[in-house]
Amino acid sequence: MQDFASAGPGDDLAALIDHTILKPEASRADVARHCDEAVANGFASVCVNGVHVAFVAERLCGTPVKTCAVLGFPLGAGGAGAKAAEAAWLVGEGAEELDMVLDIGALREGDLDRVRADIAAVREASKGRVLKVILETCLLNEAQITAACRIAAEAGADFVKTSTGFSTGGASVEVVELMRRTVGPDVGVKASGGIRTAETARAMVAAGANRIGASASVAIVGAAKESASGGY
Repeated sequence: MQDFASAGPGDDLAALIDHTILKPEASRADVARHCDEAVANGFASVCVNGVHVAFVAERLCGTPVKTCAVLGFPLGAGGAGAKAAEAAWLVGEGAEELDMVLDIGALREGDLDRVRADIAAVREASKGRVLKVILETCLLNEAQITAACRIAAEAGADFVKTSTGFSTGGASVEVVELMRRTVGPDVGVKASGGIRTAETARAMVAAGANRIGASASVAIVGAAKESASGGY
């Protein structure tokens, strides 16, 4: 598990960033550029839809940058069996990290056993790969966020994650703080959705996030370096 220490103004954010390209119109050239940017900047991973996983795994081979894939994305409504099958396929394609969307409807209606079974099925099928559980917190109240964090941790998730970036809202400092309080120091917290500046990324890390999902990663890191060098 990574160090959970908060990043200060001069700290390097790059190693915390999952460089993300999930837009449906993304081309192979777009994905290749993201891979090259991730290697050049020292990002944690490149996060893509399943169709690009084998390509990303091959392009990143021999580098420290991980191949990350979304799963059950972006609705989380495909059912546990379908998600488990997708997880197994993604691992076979070369995914080293999996970001799954939990069963949001089940969580909202209080069917916590279904939520637990959904995550557990993916955990088993993921064969030890890093598993991040996306809560889509903009659709949940505080009690539901807390319950989801606890269930994810109990089911063996490595991270809980705020958002897909495809719903009505993204990460907030308050939600990241709540997630960190709930899971404690031994489970990761990934903040994603709407993080476009170094200032916002640092605020999320200070609130307890130890992974950041962003598509504006290069701009974030560039601004952080300029700020650290006294550029502004």
